[in-house]
Amino acid sequence: MPANKISMVTVPKLNYLMIDGHGDPNDSTMFQQAIEALFSVSYTMKFMLKKGEQQIDYGVMPLEGLWWTDDMNNFSMENKAAWKWTIMIMQPNFITSEIIEQAKELVARRKAIPMLNNLRLESMEEGPCAQLLHVGPYSAEVANILKLHAFIKDNGYKMHGKHREIYLNDMRRTAPEKLKTIIRQPITK
Repeated sequence: MPANKISMVTVPKLNYLMIDGHGDPNDSTMFQQAIEALFSVSYTMKFMLKKGEQQIDYGVMPLEGLWWTDDMNNFSMENKAAWKWTIMIMQPNFITSEIIEQAKELVARRKAIPMLNNLRLESMEEGPCAQLLHVGPYSAEVANILKLHAFIKDNGYKMHGKHREIYLNDMRRTAPEKLKTIIRQPITK
């Protein structure tokens, strides 16, 4: 996917391990704790299943986020304190609530993770979406978000559902100018 090029996709029903929260992700302890819980359980499940009876190996998917405010007309990059979010990691179809509970128990034995019990498994089907690949710091996404919104309107669609971002790099280990983020917006006619 070339950077900044808008494409249309149809996203089928997929399963996610997710946690809800609110506030500015840049200074929210809750946000950092949610990420820690998601990755701790996701990697624990991966290794449980790889070493288990069936020896299933798979890659842990990237972190994703849904972002919104109660009134999307007031959604602003300047007022991140008003944001609500769901942070999540897509899971293979064979991951069940029982597997998640086993992984949570293993994680809890090793480390106290405050958001561990806030995790849930949920299916989502976004359907038709417009998206683009943003390369650079998250703080520079605004121009691409506006470009995506203009494309949606100019092509006779309306935004539907929540703004989604898929983080293709580890934000803790990647220089801001090299971060790659898929910015996606569900649409309807």
